[in-house]
Amino acid sequence: QVQPVESGGGLVQAGGSLRLSCVASGRGFSRNAMGWYRQPPGKQRELVAAIHMGGGTKYADSVKGRFTISRDNAKNTVYLQMNSLKAEDTAVYYCNEGGIFNSGTYIANVRSWGRGTQVTVSS
Repeated sequence: QVQPVESGGGLVQAGGSLRLSCVASGRGFSRNAMGWYRQPPGKQRELVAAIHMGGGTKYADSVKGRFTISRDNAKNTVYLQMNSLKAEDTAVYYCNEGGIFNSGTYIANVRSWGRGTQVTVSS
């Protein structure tokens, strides 16, 4: 497995919850920073959350208090728990493996994107 694989997307009503999963390559996963991005229809891809190998996290202002990123190194998996979903959260969500996470900033690894999973929130 070279590329990460996302799952868990779907259709929910506003106020509902979803948990996204990303199974990573397993190649040095425990030392890799991980990121979740999303791309709404007609918009640019944006960082949603990132987690450092040591457990530190970063969130976009728009999702703080609603989304939680976590990782399970034994399963080579990173999660994105999404609560209190809003219509504006509708997007394709992408997992990124092995980016650079320094000084509270996550820079994507362009060689390790998942194919994405669709999240649709109805109002």
